[in-house]
Amino acid sequence: DEMAVAWADISTGELRVMPSSLLRVGPDLARLSPREVLVADTHSSNLAVLVAEFGAAVTPLARGSFDSASAEKRLCPMFAVGTLEAYGMFTRAEIAAMGALVEYLDLTQRGKMPLLQAPQREVIGGTMQIDAATRRNLEISQALSGGREGSLLAAMDRTVTSGGARLLERRLSSPSVDLPLIQSRLAAVRHLTEDNTLRGALRDTLRQVPDIDRALSRLALDRGGPRDLAAIRNGLAQAARLADRLADVPPLLAEAGLSLRGHQALVALLDQALVAEPPLLARDGGFVAATYDPDLDLTRQLRDEGRGVIAGMQAQFIEATGIPSLKIKHNNVLGYFIETTDTHAAGMLAPPLSERFIHRQTTANQVRFTTIVLGELETRILNAGNRALEIEKQHFESLRQAVLQQAGQIGAAARGLAELDLAAALADLAVQDNWVEPLVDDSRAFVVSGGRHPVVERALKRHSGGVFVANDCALSQADAPAIWLLTGPNMAGKSTFLRQNALIALLAQMGSYVPATAARIGVVSQLFSRVGAADDLARGRSTFMVEMVETAAILNQADDRALVILDEIGRGTATYDGLSIAWATLEHLHDVNRCRALFATHYHEMTALAGKLKGVDNATVTVKEWEGDVIFLHEVRKGAADRSYGVQVARLAGLPQAVIDRAKVVLKSLEANERQKVV
Repeated sequence: DEMAVAWADISTGELRVMPSSLLRVGPDLARLSPREVLVADTHSSNLAVLVAEFGAAVTPLARGSFDSASAEKRLCPMFAVGTLEAYGMFTRAEIAAMGALVEYLDLTQRGKMPLLQAPQREVIGGTMQIDAATRRNLEISQALSGGREGSLLAAMDRTVTSGGARLLERRLSSPSVDLPLIQSRLAAVRHLTEDNTLRGALRDTLRQVPDIDRALSRLALDRGGPRDLAAIRNGLAQAARLADRLADVPPLLAEAGLSLRGHQALVALLDQALVAEPPLLARDGGFVAATYDPDLDLTRQLRDEGRGVIAGMQAQFIEATGIPSLKIKHNNVLGYFIETTDTHAAGMLAPPLSERFIHRQTTANQVRFTTIVLGELETRILNAGNRALEIEKQHFESLRQAVLQQAGQIGAAARGLAELDLAAALADLAVQDNWVEPLVDDSRAFVVSGGRHPVVERALKRHSGGVFVANDCALSQADAPAIWLLTGPNMAGKSTFLRQNALIALLAQMGSYVPATAARIGVVSQLFSRVGAADDLARGRSTFMVEMVETAAILNQADDRALVILDEIGRGTATYDGLSIAWATLEHLHDVNRCRALFATHYHEMTALAGKLKGVDNATVTVKEWEGDVIFLHEVRKGAADRSYGVQVARLAGLPQAVIDRAKVVLKSLEANERQKVV
């Protein structure tokens, strides 16, 4: 059966869809990391296992929700098109997935549909395939501890806008395999690393840009307020300033700049209509600027300065009647009224003044009048507060509609701003942390000189001021082995070396500079990592079982453009069982998968494979012994480790000296093949 995945972010209006398959749907969902997954009820039990990997809720829908014909009838009016072909050639499965998604949103949002952008189709295989286990092991957007701190995302985030931060996370989750796209992103970063003035100016201006995407989404859902209108105004105003700076720039930056232009009329309208700092809610009032609406200005004047208006009218009446003692007064029975003495009242009771002044009441010494204007004024004063708020609400709705009519252009500007922010942030990171532009091509190369682990290096700088020991890696299949078999003691840095090279490949293909002195990366189609494992008690799996499941997934899926990092395959079972599994796994990677791989092991017997398989070479992490202690140099060099130094590491960990002494005796006995003497 055809499969497809459609996804939406209602906070930004993004709507995307792509074909998928049983093999790919797990990595696809891991990449998207959704909060909720909608599935046809007939497939819910099968997909629930996959979704459990990243903790999303599974919502089964009736099969009818995924009917493609009904979906098309629902989608076309929504986007005001006669056919969805206006946005691309979608398969029936893709249309069905989008239709079910939109139907569910309409239901759950109680008829207030999010303002979804036109659907964008992603091609299958357009991004590096990274499964959930690899994402977890590499700590791409979340550390193993569960928080953001300690992740690659936290280590490299220099963005200054919310949209830029979201784009960075998406790019890290979805490294591209499209070579021209990767190169265009790198060209944009390169330009901004070379032009410090432009980079600084962009970042200074971008810091003042509000979250346009979220503001637009709230307005579309009718959950927004005046502050969201101001965010659109301020963001588009800053966008125009940025556009003026983007001359003679690479295509990616130029394209972003184009989306920032053409919003002058809307900015002028919002600037004229809104105060500088409007309140959060429309019901609070006070957000429409003075002079924007004369009727509102008068209404506010009546509300705020009612006595002054009355005093002004009293002066007009004195002038009209020639009665200096005339007063406008107020009581709870008559409201506002004009009062004069009975001696002066005769003139007001006779034409022509009687046509203007209407007699209301006569007392012993006073005569009271009103006028049509005064009556209207009284009503307006009494209702001015409510009236002012109603006028403001009408203006809010009018301005909201003006914004929504240009939602497409505003959304494009928001994407352009995010693109600029990300490019400038990556350039700033490269300059500040001494990262280098990678050469990404369609070869099978993987050559990194002076590579560093970005997260570990950052932690060293922040906490101890230490220097990270850089290392080279060469897995090019043309003139060097494609697999490095890495040996060395625990704590020497094997796992760090494995992870840093996987992260360098990921960074290069997301369009970033990399922590190295030089790098050439042939496009990696899949990234697999089996580094560290833990029990999965919820599913009844031991550490060894988890390790075997992850290894099986790698061996069954990795193609010849994959990059695989494996650490300590075979531990957790008997020594010879573990060695046999590790040996056979390495042979399979070499003979069948034929991919680039880093394979770390404690089984020194495996180093013999370097002489048997032409694509395997030995490498080791060096250590130095000094007066019985072991010193970790963290340097990777060609060759095999001659010892594991396990007893020395155990001593560093604080095992009792008696245990250490006994371990040395047992080790010496075993190494001499004198097992019979062990008691």
